Amino acid sequence: MTVVQNHTEPEAATQPAVSINDLRISFSTDAEPVQAVDGVTLHVQPGEVLAIVGESGSGKTVTAKSILGLLPDNATVSGAVVLEGNDVVQLSASQLRQVRGRDVAMVFQEASTALNPVFTVGWQIAEGLRAHGKYSKKQARERAVEILGTVGIPDPEKRVDHYPHQFSGGQKQCVVIAMALALGSQVIVADEPTTALDVTVQAEILDLLRRVRDDFGRAIVLITHNMGVVADLADRVAVMYHGKVVEEAAVRDLFANPQHEYTQHLLGAVPRLGAQRVYRPAPVASTGEPVTPVVEARDLQIVYPGRLGRSGFHAVKDVNFTIAPGEVLGLVGESGSGKTTIGRAIVGLTRATGGSLSVLGHEMVGFNERAFRPLRSRVGFVFQDPATSFNPLLTVGEAIAEPLLIHGLAEDAAGAKQKVQALLDAVHLPTHYAQRYPHELSGGQRQRASLARALALDPELLVADEPTSALDVSVQARVLEVFSELQERLGFATLFISHDLAVVGMLADHIGVLYRGQLVEHGTGEQVLTDPQHPYTQRLLASVPVPDPVEQRQRREALAAHRAAGDEVQQPL
Repeated sequence: MTVVQNHTEPEAATQPAVSINDLRISFSTDAEPVQAVDGVTLHVQPGEVLAIVGESGSGKTVTAKSILGLLPDNATVSGAVVLEGNDVVQLSASQLRQVRGRDVAMVFQEASTALNPVFTVGWQIAEGLRAHGKYSKKQARERAVEILGTVGIPDPEKRVDHYPHQFSGGQKQCVVIAMALALGSQVIVADEPTTALDVTVQAEILDLLRRVRDDFGRAIVLITHNMGVVADLADRVAVMYHGKVVEEAAVRDLFANPQHEYTQHLLGAVPRLGAQRVYRPAPVASTGEPVTPVVEARDLQIVYPGRLGRSGFHAVKDVNFTIAPGEVLGLVGESGSGKTTIGRAIVGLTRATGGSLSVLGHEMVGFNERAFRPLRSRVGFVFQDPATSFNPLLTVGEAIAEPLLIHGLAEDAAGAKQKVQALLDAVHLPTHYAQRYPHELSGGQRQRASLARALALDPELLVADEPTSALDVSVQARVLEVFSELQERLGFATLFISHDLAVVGMLADHIGVLYRGQLVEHGTGEQVLTDPQHPYTQRLLASVPVPDPVEQRQRREALAAHRAAGDEVQQPL
């Protein structure tokens, strides 16, 4: 592949904060060595954000981890990674411990796993400070309070003594960023720092990272597959493919005029707001009357019971919607809005406690499991993470055949083989993948296999809960293409749950917006996405980063105007 360089070097001959020169990394395996990084050269200036993008397996995360010397023992490394005058590749383990935190720090993808649940966040920040011998216990605590306030944690004097589970997802990510800033690291490696966050929280984390660059002059190496995040935050972009940098450019140049065919493919796969699905009126019966909805919610209430004398938690309040046969309803909202709770209630995994929820003519409020069981074969469920929803001891073929065996539509795996092969073919997977185990498939392949399993019983209704949120853009595009194709051909009704408004706009006939358990807006995709009426919907749309640096700057300024106006639904991280 030809490497494309269409960027211009900055005029000031400043010393790079980090220089990667001809980096090559391979991993020894039971078979042949795997070349993960093949001759990468990159330089990041102080106060600059370099985004490294590419699909899973492109080598972007391995390249970033090499800056901190976080590669496993089976890695063979050549080339140089120069940081503060030191070549990280040549440093011993004890020398690397001194470099980490002091010269370079990392913001991990999942803050919940990066923070120790048994220690307060203040203790964890202070631990890094004291490990480098610069602070007494009192001074470390004072610095922890200071840095928590710097990243926007309210009441830092009190919150410093709180545990990770007492913070929201966005606040936990802020704490991780605070830990990265505490020792004054000049380089911060941020590995997918916003992937698991809702769009409004993501916008605030991006604002914080922008402050880290502008106010503190830090260099940031950003690893992401979200091209909207790249457009919003990055100064330059390096595109990796099969371990090589195939294109490097200033962010505006790359988005306006991508040179390499892979970059063009990557940008072309990004879902965009405004590419709404054409509205299809609900079907009518031969008599001219509307057909019976597959799902109908009327003043739906879902309350989780309280414990130890506490009142229950109202997860869903007075929600009304219908899903007609063959229709796709997109349900969007932040974490905690109630969208997944509604999806689980529809399939009988969470109990509806008030109002009415009719599913395939069966009332789910106070439902009896034995009476509902025959209907389960008419409902499919696609989970967010197929890696955990598949039984790792079963092959893909056995997992897809399992519903057929449970419901008596096949006597054994051999009897289900033909149906399994047809399903794999329908989701565009080779039929021999039936012999593979889930861990032997990529993320996108597993999600397509999960869709095949959900469709095994030819359901009339499919509930898909965040099925593409963790996928790279090109893989996501392929899964969405398969999903849309099958939905059009088979005509099953769908509840599509997501916090990605662009994805929902591509698939949904109608969109419902949930906020704190209430349906605050409901209409066709075009109505909701182009003419939102509720302030919360407007804020959601303003928070979505779009893959265009010029437009994204305008959107960011519009969001800032929303906040300055004191938006009634604006919430802290």
